[in-house]
Amino acid sequence: MSKMNLNIGDEFVFAKTVGESDVYLFAGITGDFTPNHIDEEYMKKTPYKTRMAHGVLSIGFTSTTAGMAVAKAKQTCVSYGYDGIRFLKPVFIGDTLTTVYTVVEKDEEKMRTIGKCEVFNQNKELVTVGKHILKFVE
Repeated sequence: MSKMNLNIGDEFVFAKTVGESDVYLFAGITGDFTPNHIDEEYMKKTPYKTRMAHGVLSIGFTSTTAGMAVAKAKQTCVSYGYDGIRFLKPVFIGDTLTTVYTVVEKDEEKMRTIGKCEVFNQNKELVTVGKHILKFVE
């Protein structure tokens, strides 16, 4: 019998529209006031033409879906880290992101699961990817 209450194929989904306040609050929390995120006039002169959200904010939404996995597991487990994070496309203020977290590996010996993290924009374009390790505590 499994010691972990998650199974390969379990999927968790969260959607949110990225608001201007999300970007400014994230900038304030992290101290990342790069013009890409807070200077509309600067960004008008770039190929992007407008401000974009921090890439780390998009991967942060996967924390919500990881939390959903923890709630389903009904066990003590902690985030053991993220691997292979890539920001494939920019996320702009006003984009609606959908995060899909799928359990793809389960290691009973190490008491860990691996979740595939995919973040899509409203056009169903993949904008952020990575893997999340969830460590179960006995």
